[in-house]
Amino acid sequence: MPNNKRAEIRHQRTWGTIAGMALLIVLLPLVLILLLLWFAAAVGLHVITLVMWSPRGRNVLFVYSDSPVWKGYVEDNILPRLPKSAVILNWSQRNRWPTLSLAACLFRFYGGGREYNPLALVIRPFRGPRVFRFWRAFKDFKHGNVETLNRLEATFLKEIGAA
Repeated sequence: MPNNKRAEIRHQRTWGTIAGMALLIVLLPLVLILLLLWFAAAVGLHVITLVMWSPRGRNVLFVYSDSPVWKGYVEDNILPRLPKSAVILNWSQRNRWPTLSLAACLFRFYGGGREYNPLALVIRPFRGPRVFRFWRAFKDFKHGNVETLNRLEATFLKEIGAA
């Protein structure tokens, strides 16, 4: 390779490194700010939940839908074992949820965009909420593997004291 070609490649790498460092310097503060905002929102939502729900004995949010894969199972095996104070939302009826209800806000914040239905959220004082995602367990259940669902369900029910 001729010397001028090597020099050109070195020059491009140098400018690429400089551009990468500049981008890192610009983006790092933005990422830190976003992380701090997310953390503040999580703490604020948790405190609001404790203040609003703890006096009523609420600590469980369960969200499911009318899917034929799990609706019958959830209604027959999980919902009857939840505490009377549990908040239950039906994803299929989400257009009827009050926009700013605490339960809907909790679900939107902790449910995320993957495997969010069915989902159980257990609010724990002095610790973050524990999220139970049942989607994959029901996917396995649909294909004949009940072990994953049984294990997750048992862990969830033990967490809420219903096992």
